Amino acid sequence: MKKFALFILSIILFWGCTDDGPSGPSADDFDREAILENWADNIIIPSFTNFSETTGQLHTSAETFAADPTQQNLESLRNSWETAYLAFQHVSMFEMGIAMEFRFRDYLNIYPTDAEEIENSIQSGTYNLELPSLTDSQGFPALDYLLHGLGENDDEILLRYTSDANAENYRTYLTDITSRIDNLTHQVLDSWTSGYRDEFVNNSGNGANSSLDMMVNDYIFYYEKNLRAGKIGIPAGVFSGTPLSSHVEAYYSNGFSKALFNEALTASVNFFNGIHFDSETNGQSLDDYLDYLNTMKDGADLTGLINSQFQLAHDEAEALNPDFAAQVESDNTLMLSTYDELQKNVVNLKVDMLQALNINVDYVDADGD
Repeated sequence: MKKFALFILSIILFWGCTDDGPSGPSADDFDREAILENWADNIIIPSFTNFSETTGQLHTSAETFAADPTQQNLESLRNSWETAYLAFQHVSMFEMGIAMEFRFRDYLNIYPTDAEEIENSIQSGTYNLELPSLTDSQGFPALDYLLHGLGENDDEILLRYTSDANAENYRTYLTDITSRIDNLTHQVLDSWTSGYRDEFVNNSGNGANSSLDMMVNDYIFYYEKNLRAGKIGIPAGVFSGTPLSSHVEAYYSNGFSKALFNEALTASVNFFNGIHFDSETNGQSLDDYLDYLNTMKDGADLTGLINSQFQLAHDEAEALNPDFAAQVESDNTLMLSTYDELQKNVVNLKVDMLQALNINVDYVDADGD
């Protein structure tokens, strides 16, 4: 009887050492290339194509205004600026390849813009927009100042471009900025369509330098630092302890910051779910990868949790003033509550999703959160 008991025990130990039970699918078995193809062909390249069309129109509108600084042409230029700025929210997260080399996002959207530096450049008539030291005096935030912040009303703004002692320099600086935005955008798009797309898709491995690992890190970095912190947390004073209303995006426009935030959040949601640009078609993306792995968190489906949290953040932001600066100054608690809802998905994405996909964080978190 003793020998039989030992025999049974040895079988139990054998199976305990060799079979851990159903382990589920492996992250390495998923078709990562299908995700990369969908991202490149249906999201990234179409987004940059659309953006390049808007930046071309922006520069054309700036040239028209510079040649004839009228109220009508000012309004037309402002409309072109808004259209291009919204389109930018769909490409800002894609800091890959030549965009990373150019520091594309920094040159186009560092805010708050340095108004004093802009004025100094205009007065001197000498500047080099390729210098990293001038990233905060160009791009969309600089245009915001030049189109909305040069006076208390449109008459005062138009005087800067018509009868001011530096009127010609104001017009030149304006068109130089729109030209640079357009040129940088075309270079990034040309890179994607002339070879980088294939390089990106073919690099479908699972190492730190693979396209998917790098793109996922860039996506989470963008969501955490540019969307959550830049658009909401920093103006709300989350990191400084003091609200900073002057640090909102599109500060001088008095009512456009919420539209930019909503567009950026929509772009982030669409990328996670693989939704084609300017379409409702759904392709392979991170949601499918997590579903393939049957990823759960606290007994719930992680994909569902992430999408539900995206919606909660969107719903919380609905109560915000269209002008975030006014919101910060009148009732900052609404900004803080929106930040809190955004922050919950940082944990879902940066901790739970990366763990499931076996991807390591490749950037340093230095904002204390």
